[in-house]
Amino acid sequence: MPSLRASPPVFKESITVRELLTGPVHVRALTGEVGLDNSITDKSLHRPQLALAGYTEFFTYYRVQLFGNTEFFYLKSLSPERRAEAFARICSFNVPVIVCANDHVLEPDLLQLAEEKGIAVLATPFDTTKTIYLLSEYLDDQFTAQISVHGSFVDVYGVGMLFTGSSGIGKSEIALDLVERGHRLVADDIVVLTKKRESILMGTGTSLVKHFMEIRGLGVIDVREMFGIRSIRFQKRCELIVELEVYDEKREYNRTGLDESTMDLMGVEIPSVKLPIFPGKNVTVISETIALNYLLRTYGYNASKVFSDRLQEEIQRRRNTKGSVDQRTVTYFQSDDE
Repeated sequence: MPSLRASPPVFKESITVRELLTGPVHVRALTGEVGLDNSITDKSLHRPQLALAGYTEFFTYYRVQLFGNTEFFYLKSLSPERRAEAFARICSFNVPVIVCANDHVLEPDLLQLAEEKGIAVLATPFDTTKTIYLLSEYLDDQFTAQISVHGSFVDVYGVGMLFTGSSGIGKSEIALDLVERGHRLVADDIVVLTKKRESILMGTGTSLVKHFMEIRGLGVIDVREMFGIRSIRFQKRCELIVELEVYDEKREYNRTGLDESTMDLMGVEIPSVKLPIFPGKNVTVISETIALNYLLRTYGYNASKVFSDRLQEEIQRRRNTKGSVDQRTVTYFQSDDE
C-alpha cells in the first residue's frame, strides 16, 4: 500500500487584475480602480500587433495584452483618428487588462477609451523581454497544478526532503530532530506541492499551519518561535521523497543502492527512498546521510556504482589468481604504540 497520501491536483480558474499589482512585475495602474476586478483566465500573454493593424480573426482577447515598443510606436505613427480607431478595435473585445512595458503611457484619449470599456491599463518600468519573463512566470505559477500531501518537508543540507508514511509513524518527530540539528523546516502535516515548468516541484506549507507542528504527547509547538528564524524556510524544491515504514523482516529492501526508485507526482519523477524503521534506529542521522548521498550523486559520484565496479574487478582478480585472499586496506602496518 503506498505511503504517500495526496489530494487530486487542483487548478485556479482565474485571478483578478488586482493581484498583478502585488506580483513580481512592479506594475502601477494608469486607469485607477477601473478594471482591477476583471478576471484573468489564461496564463499565456498576447501581443496585439495584428489586432491593432486590423486583423482580429485569431485575436486571443481574453489573455493579458502586452504593449511593447512595437505596439506603442505603431500607435504613435498613426494619425490621432486612426490611432483612436485602432485602439478602439482592441477595446471592443472583452480584454481584461493591458500592460505597457518600458513605462510607456498611452495618450489620454486612449486611456479614456479603456476606462469606458472597463479595461485596466497598467504600466511597468521593465523592458518587454523582462516583462514577458516575469509576467509569464507569475501567471504560470498561479494557474499551475498543485496537490496537498500528508507528510513533513525539511531542507536538509540544501536538499528538499519530503518524509511520508502512515499516521503516527514519526514524521514530525524526525523533522523536529533535524531542526534541532540545524536543518530547516518548510512544512509539517500538510505540504502543498506546486508544479513549476515541466520538471520542478516546489513545496510550502499552508497559511493556517505555517510552521506549527504537532508532537504526540506534547501538543502543538511553534518551530519558528522556539528555534528561531534560521530554523524555517517558506519554500523549497522537492528533490527527495523518504517513505517511512515499519520494518518487515519478510520484505526485501534495497541493499546495494543500484536500483534507483522514483515516484511520479503530477508528471514529475522524484527520487524516492524506502526507509524501514524500528525502535533504536537513528533515522535522523540516516536522513542526513540520504541527503549527502543525493548531493554526491548530483555532482557525479555514485558510491553504489563505484563499489559495484570494485567488486567486479575483485571477482575477476580472484578468477585469475589462485589462492587469492582478501587484501588489506594498507599493505604495511607502521608502528603504533599508542
